[in-house]
Amino acid sequence: MDQQSTSDAHLNADEFDTLFEEMKRWGRWGAQDQRGALHYLTPARLAASARLVRDGVSVSLGLPLNTQAEIDNPTPAVHRMILPGVITSGETGSDSESPQFVKDYIGVDYHNDGHTHIDALCHVDYRGLLYNAQRVDTVTTDGATVDAINVLKDGLIGRGVLLDIPRLRGVPWIEPGEHIYRDDLEAAERAQGLVVGEGDILLIRTGHVRRLSELGPWDTARLKAGLHPTAMSFVAARRVAALGSDGNSDTAPSTTDSVGFPIHILAINALGVHLLDYLQLEDLRVACERAGRWEFLFVAAPLRIPGGTGSPINPLAIL
Repeated sequence: MDQQSTSDAHLNADEFDTLFEEMKRWGRWGAQDQRGALHYLTPARLAASARLVRDGVSVSLGLPLNTQAEIDNPTPAVHRMILPGVITSGETGSDSESPQFVKDYIGVDYHNDGHTHIDALCHVDYRGLLYNAQRVDTVTTDGATVDAINVLKDGLIGRGVLLDIPRLRGVPWIEPGEHIYRDDLEAAERAQGLVVGEGDILLIRTGHVRRLSELGPWDTARLKAGLHPTAMSFVAARRVAALGSDGNSDTAPSTTDSVGFPIHILAINALGVHLLDYLQLEDLRVACERAGRWEFLFVAAPLRIPGGTGSPINPLAIL
């Protein structure tokens, strides 16, 4: 497809404000609502999604835990082994007849490049407010008291759909810095023979992970493919329940004046849509092509972190 020029991609502050106000769903489900677009994922839709399991194929959408500092992984996870015979604080020794345990410790600042995670609705403060006009001071050092990840304690389960934009454009990946527009999303639907519907968990492939594997790391925080802010009108119109990508859905650098993460603002803050960042969609692409379909049962279980702003996850697509 022909790409729009950089000048066409630019949004000024007034244009972005107009988009934000047009998409804002604050108050739609009441002043105290903390579920946002999850309301579209009804029990009936969840039950229907189970019928998408026909081949018995399960595919992980999570990246391996990355403990190596690289330019594309500036905040590596910590994985420390605790081996038998090593007594840690709070433990007592044991005699030779007692079992010995091999353990490990995991720590991760997951809201960064290179870690598969989900963003809660308390993750984005825009002009002092969170989703549904909740004040940002509701988040303290003890955690978030509203819009936290607790709302997904029973999991994010529903019909998943994959739109493969590199496949549409006939390229291995979308080059860093390029935008994906609403026209791309609609064209991908037609090319793949599906329609994104209300309550769906929409996954958009840019080829980010494939580019990393073939060309090596680059400064992904400053340069990556993603959605143009105007593409969020598609997400709003289709009443998508959650949105994910193999990047973080935002294009870098941003072409919106004074707004570094316009998709995060529009999705999380305005629409109340949970974001799934840094998914691994290469295996799913292959599985969908083999099966000849681009819909599947999606299952993700965030950790139960009281007051959490999100969670590391290993989502599954089941065909």
